[in-house]
Amino acid sequence: MTEWLDLSVPVVTGMPVYPGDPEVTVSPALRAPADGVNVLSLHLGSQSGTHVDAPYHIDDAWPRLDELPLSRFAGRAVVADVRGLAPRSPVTPELLAPALGASAPGTVLLLATGWSAHWGTATYADHPFLTPAAAEAVVSAGVRTVAADALSVDPSGPASDPALPAHRVLCGAGGVIAENLTHLDRLVGVPDAEVFLFPLHLPGADGAPVRAVARWTDRAGATGG
Repeated sequence: MTEWLDLSVPVVTGMPVYPGDPEVTVSPALRAPADGVNVLSLHLGSQSGTHVDAPYHIDDAWPRLDELPLSRFAGRAVVADVRGLAPRSPVTPELLAPALGASAPGTVLLLATGWSAHWGTATYADHPFLTPAAAEAVVSAGVRTVAADALSVDPSGPASDPALPAHRVLCGAGGVIAENLTHLDRLVGVPDAEVFLFPLHLPGADGAPVRAVARWTDRAGATGG
């Protein structure tokens, strides 16, 4: 039995955004009773909700979203289970070692911090974060796609570093970063999951919202997703 799991947060008016990013507004533009069809008007940023960052997000000289191979946005999932860390804790190479030992080029590394439970609250910005050394370990393992159930792979809020060091390491290696995923805890212990993170086709973009989903075969017949 093939199981599917939505890893995306809903796109709704007033949803959380990274400080300084455009606010999200979703409203009717046309209505079927008056206009014959229903059409929504969307106002949002390229980094709204569950999204991917292209290297261009960090540096003008690095590849833009449409210059990346589609293979960057899908692959076998390996979960780094780092749940239970205190707020603003660093995720070190040692914490990633079990997951990176099971990874290979083409793997999508999922950082399951458990912080999606705080989505929409003031503590969402207090998430754990990758150290630069951990990001280097990811790159050394051949992984070029990292997805987190948190606002950023770098610190957010007052502790944030404007240089975004983990972003710079990952994106500098031609990688992509997906953020604001949810339900990653449900993939812990699932051995054969695949993850899909395909973005909107925005030429020249720094990133784009995605409908992140996971798929796996439930050989035990359990229901998931």
